[in-house]
Amino acid sequence: MGENFSQLGSWENEKESILPHHPAIDSKAANYASNGSSKSSCVLCERAAGTSFVSCPTCQGSGEIPQELEKQLVALIPYGDQRLKPSHTKLYVFLAVLIYLVTSSLIVFFLYPRSITVRPAGLNSSNVAFDATDIHLNITNILNISNGNYCPITVTQLTIEVLHLSLVVGQVSNSLLLHIGPLASEQMFYAVANRIWDKDTYKICTWLKIKVHNVLLHIQHSNKA
Repeated sequence: MGENFSQLGSWENEKESILPHHPAIDSKAANYASNGSSKSSCVLCERAAGTSFVSCPTCQGSGEIPQELEKQLVALIPYGDQRLKPSHTKLYVFLAVLIYLVTSSLIVFFLYPRSITVRPAGLNSSNVAFDATDIHLNITNILNISNGNYCPITVTQLTIEVLHLSLVVGQVSNSLLLHIGPLASEQMFYAVANRIWDKDTYKICTWLKIKVHNVLLHIQHSNKA
């Protein structure tokens, strides 16, 4: 059987305080580290002016302990040490989660894609002509395009269909670059040529006894941004 060595001092030394209580040294922490050599070093405390010190009974003031005793020795931390006080971990976790939720909500709110509204602003001009069987109606309209997003958009294509009695009488597709800012709206003009070949509508529009003729047209818009 091997021999056991005790690193404890005498009974009289246990009754004495190893280090006196002093504000200048209360904040000094004892750290142990192993560097792979035959001994493990312990960090020496800096001496404060006017303070008396006693040699460490474990390392005998050398600042080093045998490596084989590194896992057997226990470091004692004073009850009033700062490391034993609560560090408000729950408060920090709660604040981190709250900041994350608020930031995510704001990002989703501002970057969520919203629809682009296209509304007719009225008829700008029209030109009507007749041939032997058809009515040729050229119209110029105004569109209001509104951007409901919190970021700028660019309208690249506009497609317009004109219907009369559920029949497509005119169609136009324009490629454009219309830049619209956040929560803004822009106006644009478009012209479309229509050809109405309905016989009843042709007879009504060419009837000379009626000076004002009303033709109902349904206009559909679609855009690409």
